[in-house]
Order: sequence, then C-alpha cells, then structure tokens
Amino acid sequence: MKKYIIKRLLWSVVILFIVSFLIYALMRCLPTSYLEQIARQKSQQPGSKTFDEWMQQLSATYGMDKGIIPGFASWLSKAVRLDFGDSWKYTVPVTQKFAQVVGISFWMSLIVMVLEILISIPLGIIAATKQYSTTDNVISVIALAGISLPTFFIASLLKLIFSVNLKWFDLNGLIGRNHDFLSPMGQRWDIAMHLVLPIMTLTIASVGAYMRFIRTNMLEVLNSDYIRTARAKGLSERRVIYHHAFRNTLITLVTLWGTSLPGLFSGAMITEQLFSIPGIGYTSYQAMVSGDIPFSMFYLVFIGILTLIGNLLTDILYAVVDPRVRIE
Repeated sequence: MKKYIIKRLLWSVVILFIVSFLIYALMRCLPTSYLEQIARQKSQQPGSKTFDEWMQQLSATYGMDKGIIPGFASWLSKAVRLDFGDSWKYTVPVTQKFAQVVGISFWMSLIVMVLEILISIPLGIIAATKQYSTTDNVISVIALAGISLPTFFIASLLKLIFSVNLKWFDLNGLIGRNHDFLSPMGQRWDIAMHLVLPIMTLTIASVGAYMRFIRTNMLEVLNSDYIRTARAKGLSERRVIYHHAFRNTLITLVTLWGTSLPGLFSGAMITEQLFSIPGIGYTSYQAMVSGDIPFSMFYLVFIGILTLIGNLLTDILYAVVDPRVRIE
C-alpha cells in the first residue's frame, strides 16, 4: 500500500504539471487586448501610473512579456512558493481573496453532502427492497425529477415559494439589512437563514443521482447467489440487507464521495450566482467573466489538485470497504 501511494503521488505530480501547463497555455491564448483594457482603466484613475507603465507591470506580473514556455516557468517558480500574484479584479493577493470566500462554500457543500448521505441511502435501500411497489415508484419519480430539473429552475421555484409567497427568506445575498445591528449569535443565525435556500437547491439537484446509484447497485447485489444463501441460512432480512447487501454497494458510494471532494472547496458556481452568495464559486465566476487571469489560473489549478487527491483517496478506500480488493 505504501509503495502504491508513493507511486500514485509521483504520477499525480506529473499529471498536475501537464494540466497546469495546458491551463496556462489556454490563458495565454486570451486576446491581449484585455490587458490593454485593464491598463487603460487603471491609468485613468486619479494619481495612477501611465498606460505604458501599467502594460509593462501587468505583462511582467504574469509573464506575458515572454513566450509560453518561459512564462510558464516563471509562473511555476512563483506557484511552488504559493505566490500566485494579485487578483486583477479584486486588487488583493489571490490566496488572500481565496481564503476570504472558500469557507462559505466549504460549509455549504459539507452540509449538502451530509444531507445527501442521510436522505439518499435510506431511500435508495427502501426503493431496492420494495422494487416496483408504490413506494419504489414514488422514490424513483422524485429521484428522476431531481436529476432532470435544472438548477436554475429549482432555485427559482424555491425563491417563488419561500421568498415571494411565504416571505420566509430573503431572495439573495448572504446577510440581511439589519445584520450589523444584530448580536454575534444573531449574525450567525442571519447567515444561516440566507444559506437555507441554496442548500435546499443543491440537495434537491444532487440527491436523486445518489438514490438511483444506490437503488441500482442494491438490486444487483440482492439478486446475487450469496444473498440467497444468506437468506436460506435463516438470517434476518435486516441483517441480510444492511450487513451483507449494503456493504457491497459501498464501493460505488466511495467512488461518488471521492469524486465529490473538489466540490467541497470549488463551490457551487451556478447556485451561488443565482443566490448572490459570495463563495468561491461566485467569486471565481466573476473573476473569469472579468478576465482575471491570476485568480482564474489559481482556481483551475486548485481544482485539478483536489481532483487528483479525490481519485487517490477513492482508490485507497476501495481496499478499506472491500476486502477482496488488493493493491500490489
């Protein structure tokens, strides 16, 4: 196992290097006129530098005054020291802006993941054990609706019901009008209330896929020979389902949970945009739209790192949940 982990880590470094170079090359393919636009805007500010000075500074900051390979080498030498430059849009260091907004997305995504587990596993097992019954049909319809409906439709529907009609929650934002006048506990409660609808949107949009995966894998396992043997030995139905059958569906869930690791830190770009939640997804979208190359570069490379870590953890957990898996 130790040799396997070291080997995978070394391959991950190689893959990350290639991915980073491809991202940098794509960023360099953006129109150079954007740099001119940014330099022109900054040069028009009171007491600012001239247009030519801003062009030289912006080009030198991101290696735009060099070729792609020398420029990437310059960026990489700074990146390994965790120096990703200053954000063009937010005018602060990229890592500082990232640290300010990633916490909101992390806690929101973590709550969604917990809700997915608590909702999808019981419903998926119930649907599988009561195949083709009314209960199974209802659960399947709910799951298909969650998978099929786009995120913006779910968000708009929840806004209409809970914000416009019932007036329980605000339409957008992370804090209310009177946030600054509330006590510390009241401020936390205010933020929590503003996150209810985004969390509901993400949960509804994603829980259906988990339920379908669990139901499908449970049905496959329940029709296996060893399950029939376990029942023939007189084991209780509860033990057959939860100890023998469900245990063998965990490998599929491990795959899903491992690949969802980037989602804990990458944010929900569409949902955060719809509800104006200033998380990492919303911030990254605004940076990409405005052409903020330093922040966009950092965000995409960060997602690549999380994806590699998620895949590595998934492979390791295979051996934990399934004794039949042996890594040589």
